[in-house]
Amino acid sequence: MEKTFAIVCRPDALSRQIAGQIKEVLQAAGQQENNAEPDVVFVVGGDGTFLYAVHAYLEQWDRVFFYGIHTGTLGFYSDYRDQELSEFLDVYLSGKTREFSCPLIQVDSALGTQYAINEMRIENVARTQTIGISVNGEFFETFRGTGLCVSTQLGSTAYNRSLRGAVVQEGLNVLQMAEIAGIHHSKFLSLGSPLVMQGSSVLQLHAEDFSGAILGTDQDVQRLDKVHDVTVRISQQRHIRVLRGREVSYFHRLQSLF
Repeated sequence: MEKTFAIVCRPDALSRQIAGQIKEVLQAAGQQENNAEPDVVFVVGGDGTFLYAVHAYLEQWDRVFFYGIHTGTLGFYSDYRDQELSEFLDVYLSGKTREFSCPLIQVDSALGTQYAINEMRIENVARTQTIGISVNGEFFETFRGTGLCVSTQLGSTAYNRSLRGAVVQEGLNVLQMAEIAGIHHSKFLSLGSPLVMQGSSVLQLHAEDFSGAILGTDQDVQRLDKVHDVTVRISQQRHIRVLRGREVSYFHRLQSLF
């Protein structure tokens, strides 16, 4: 059993209370708090808190497990709600959790390499952004509009859903590209629909001018002013290891969204 832990919690009273209880129970069981190099990161809050925790410990992806409890509605990264704290901890301490692997989007550009668990996006609210799109080295189309969002299966219920992208069932290895306010008329045409691709697909996004545009990887944002090429794929090297304590139907999780 893992012996060290860290806790990442949403900054509200309930989440802090739950975090304090988790710490007390774990220490009583002989586990040690280690915020620098934990074996398990306990996440208390919502899916946004989970994303924050993942990015905080991303460089330790090959050794850290994430185990979440939701202090709101049921989330996609957690199996338990705050009122189920005792069961959440009992399952962990008894070693009955299962490992679940979450893919990461890898984004390569002149800015370096970034990773996202939900989505990457290019957005330009200052002016119309033109982007040449190639898939696996083959030119596909020229997009004009505010930008593009590329999501994983897990990320299909996040920003992608707000863009009227498809919600993708758990277990499918895919990349999905959705337009952000695309311009469509007789001179400027692009697909205009979300595109779901095999998880092995590689997207090449090119622009002569990305001035004013930002590159977002989950909640992290960087400016693209001097960048011309962005490559997007599902990482073959990195993934996130999540602990789950019980079977929760994907459609039950989905119902919590509406």
